[in-house]
Amino acid sequence: MDLIQPEWPAPANVQAFFTTRSGGVSQGIYQGLNLGIHVGDDPALVMQNRQLLAQQLALPAAPIWLDQVHGTEVLRAEAPVITPPQADAATTTQIGLPLTVMTADCLPVLFCDKSGTVVATAHAGWRGLCAGVLEKTIQAMHVAPSDLLAWIGPAIGPSAFEVGDEVKAAFVAHDPHANAAFVAKNDKWFADLFMLARQRISVAGVTAIYGGNQCTFSDAKRFYSYRRDGQTGRMAGLIWLTIKS
Repeated sequence: MDLIQPEWPAPANVQAFFTTRSGGVSQGIYQGLNLGIHVGDDPALVMQNRQLLAQQLALPAAPIWLDQVHGTEVLRAEAPVITPPQADAATTTQIGLPLTVMTADCLPVLFCDKSGTVVATAHAGWRGLCAGVLEKTIQAMHVAPSDLLAWIGPAIGPSAFEVGDEVKAAFVAHDPHANAAFVAKNDKWFADLFMLARQRISVAGVTAIYGGNQCTFSDAKRFYSYRRDGQTGRMAGLIWLTIKS
């Protein structure tokens, strides 16, 4: 199982990982460690993949999976749940409660505070990003933004994310500095989601921002990509708190 560990100075009691498609039992277009039960894969195989991941990471409890809808709702997680709550972000101060975020081109963003008392996950496709899901996640953590760390996981890169005029206009209307994240090529716009996310996180007051340098679209062997393949699997970012030593 090929797992990515964020390169960030998180406290020792913060555990964080991002999965790739390596490992797992899914077949065909979902080949590998597909963790999305909503994408047409055999549910039994997806559940087996999730169990394999839980064993690999020795998860302290069942992770909280979200019903992601490209919105801005932030779940305040207090205990494991059976039915995935409809939200695109989650935060918790509970020890041993893993949070997840599933992606296949959209931005997965993990947060923690420098004291190791609160963690969060956020799913930021362009719609959620533009609508403020990252800012709302930061606010929901109830910690001074200057005390937070953010890690941006693999997502579709700026050389592959083609968008229309309306996407550029929506971001620039919110912040003129967003104009720098759009490059014109052959009458099309190519958007840098990583830059847009850094801008939003930074304006929200978080200065410790890491990651944002791996493209899902360009590495078919390692990553699922919705824009590249259409019907495909999902990867996941996970984060949880352990007892401080």
